[in-house]
Formats: sequence, C-alpha cells, structure tokens
Amino acid sequence: MANEKTYPMTEAGKEKLQNELNELKTKSRPEVIERIKIARGFGDLSENSEYESAKDEQSMVESRISTIEHMLQNAEIIDNNAVAKDVVSLGKTVEFKELPDEEPESYTIVGAAEADPMSGKISNDSPIAKGLLGHKVGEQVVISTPGGDMQVQILKVEA
Repeated sequence: MANEKTYPMTEAGKEKLQNELNELKTKSRPEVIERIKIARGFGDLSENSEYESAKDEQSMVESRISTIEHMLQNAEIIDNNAVAKDVVSLGKTVEFKELPDEEPESYTIVGAAEADPMSGKISNDSPIAKGLLGHKVGEQVVISTPGGDMQVQILKVEA
C-alpha cells in the first residue's frame, strides 16, 4: 500500500499499546466469548438482550484489537537524539507561556496513539503542538487555535 499512515510514538507508548493488545487478546476476548456461549443457552437469540450485548462488546473488542495491530505495524519510534536538544520535537516536553503574562504550561508532544491531555501528553496533530514543533527555546511563536491565535514564548525543552 502506497503512503500507509505511520503512527509516531515513543518506545513507552509502543509498549503500552502492546500491553493493551495482550490484555484484549488474553483476557477481554475470552471473557466475551464465554458470555456469548452462556447467552446462547438462554434460548431464542432474536429476543436475547444478553446475547446482543455480548455480540456488541465482541465487536468493540475485535475492532480495538485490529486498530492496535494496525498502529503497531505502522509505528514510527521517535528518536529524540535526531533533533537538537533545544528544538521542540515529538517525544519532548516543552514548557511555554502565553504572552504577555500567563502562567507557564508544560506538555509532552507525542503521536496521536498515545496522546492523553489529562496527563500532559498532547498529540502532534493538535494545534498547540503543530505551532510549537520545530521551534527553539526563547522563540516567540504564534499558534492558531480554534479559539483564535495565541502568542507564546518557549521557555524550556526537555527530552
């Protein structure tokens, strides 16, 4: 397949996905199959809500397994050493403040597969990450967000 989408991720992010995949295959999938077997014993499948529920859950589990396998097959491990230490890139944590005088914010820029904004990990596809990528410590950058443009100053970049 030409131009297959790649999924940039850290080594830790890849390991987390592999663990989730293992959990789905060894625990969730067998549990759902068992629920389907039990529900079949209840009789008429056309009016069997337990059966329908188990089949829906099986569909979700299989879909997630397929998604994770695809992401892992097309994973692109981020190499922080390939970029200068003071340049914002994937896998690095960047501290910045909105100008003129907002409080500093800090985020780790990761691939979409491991983004978790609640724990400070934002996707490289997010407006903030797109605006910061490739810039250096000390630079002032204008970031276009859905809520309007914001001007920030990059304070620190860490691997």
